[in-house]
Amino acid sequence: MKKIIAISISILLFACSSDNNSNPQPTNPQEIRAVDMSFLPLIESEGTVYKNNNTAQDALLTLKNSGCNYVRVRLWHTPLNGNSGLVEVKNLAQRIRQQGMKVWLTVHYSDTWADPGNQSKPVAWQSYSFAELKAAVAVYTNQIMSEINPDIIQIGNETNDGMLWPEGKLSTNESKYIQLVQEAITAVRNASNSTKIMLHYAGITNAEWYFQKVSSLDYDYIGLSYYPVWHGKSLTTLNDKMVSLSTTYNKKVLIAETAYPFTLQWNDWTNNIVGLENQLIPEYGATNEGQKAFVSSIRNLKNQNSNYLGFCYWGAEWVAFRGTESTNGSSWENQALWDFNFNALPVMQAFNEN
Repeated sequence: MKKIIAISISILLFACSSDNNSNPQPTNPQEIRAVDMSFLPLIESEGTVYKNNNTAQDALLTLKNSGCNYVRVRLWHTPLNGNSGLVEVKNLAQRIRQQGMKVWLTVHYSDTWADPGNQSKPVAWQSYSFAELKAAVAVYTNQIMSEINPDIIQIGNETNDGMLWPEGKLSTNESKYIQLVQEAITAVRNASNSTKIMLHYAGITNAEWYFQKVSSLDYDYIGLSYYPVWHGKSLTTLNDKMVSLSTTYNKKVLIAETAYPFTLQWNDWTNNIVGLENQLIPEYGATNEGQKAFVSSIRNLKNQNSNYLGFCYWGAEWVAFRGTESTNGSSWENQALWDFNFNALPVMQAFNEN
């Protein structure tokens, strides 16, 4: 029997209708209803075909038809296999725009996963002096803006303690972290007067500490990760924190990452992150309808906070793409937006509800 492990794996601190509505009209065009689809090129390259109503359909088209309006994509500097590298991400961004959706780019400033426990510099920058590191951030960010020009750009991913360690470790080198982020912000502002800049914190505990530290920076959006398994099971507490942060710092706020299971079962032999009843919010079962209700509730927090812009569903595409026997497949297949037959789930409807 496959083991279900409920541990925080640092590389996974992350990141739409089964009907055929092809022209959704959201009630608020400014509301952000996003999904992270960073694994899509890899999964498609290994032969997976996504479906809607049991018919093969481009996953991005399914999302667009379901009311999603932004797609979030991670960017790594020089990944070993090219996945999430600049060329792949640029091509995916073009596909997203061809479907009429906007691009939300998460720049990790690393060759691999960056999160609260890992913020490694790109190998190419390892020997740089601090002055050279700042210059590299500026040049790289300028290249990103020139080649992709995202609608939203995150300066780092889950930067609870900064990025580009050790120089940019916030708890020990606050001034240097601020300088590094400022280089990136300046590059974005010089390239575009429309791209929105987000700073991203994982969870809600101690978020005030982080956003106070960055209060001098010129950014637009506060981004928070919220997973019940790690960040608490109260949407009221989550909303109260968002209200407090948005009011204190006069910023719009988004849930930059969230997800919820439609089952506690599994579809491959890769250990799942969520697989136990006690990891759930009691009001939302691990069922098709429970997953849909959770996403609807996350979306409807906008009714309680005028500064809440929306959310992003992480791991939407991460189905068990390497087969049922794989031990190197998906630890997220029971939280995807497609079921174990790769068919769009009812949760897609939540993206286009009034």
